[in-house]
Amino acid sequence: MESSLTLLGAFWALLSFLSAAASCTSFFMPYWLYGFQMGKPVSFSTFRRCTYPAHTEEKNVVMVEECGRYASFSAIPSLSWQICTLVTGIGCALLLLASLAAVLGCCIGDLISRMTGRFQGAIQFIGGLLISSGCALYPLGWNSPEIQQACGNASSQFQLGTCKIGWAYYCTGGGAAVAMLICTWLSCFAGKKSKPSPY
Repeated sequence: MESSLTLLGAFWALLSFLSAAASCTSFFMPYWLYGFQMGKPVSFSTFRRCTYPAHTEEKNVVMVEECGRYASFSAIPSLSWQICTLVTGIGCALLLLASLAAVLGCCIGDLISRMTGRFQGAIQFIGGLLISSGCALYPLGWNSPEIQQACGNASSQFQLGTCKIGWAYYCTGGGAAVAMLICTWLSCFAGKKSKPSPY
């Protein structure tokens, strides 16, 4: 079937899919922040963690070397990370929704008009803005005791101590920036002009 997208629109659909995939995958990965605790490398995202302390039956503390999410939403170490998880998750859902519609526009004629393309661009802008806001909120949680233990007890808001920012943080923010700036602009030219009605 005929595509409802222009050539720029096809590029927009591809870029929309790639930016949404980059942001959503990186949001789920627990590699936003790297540190060390009890001689073991640890990593965090907003709602997941790799390598965490646990008590043995002999009441000793050992580091469990596996990744997982926090047991509950309230177990996330700081309020700013809880807000960041919600805001970034909503932004990722919006980017996925817009990219799915854009990809479908490659296969279904008359799905994307100039107006619907611009509407999807607005959704991408809002999604990218939400994810960017989540990335901006993330450093506010670096003063929580759990993070300080992994960062040499030297971290505070916007100061990492001995920790380092991970690749997933940059990838999440980069995908959001591409969606918010480039995809939003390309969406204005994505749909074909509607044909005049013969009636």
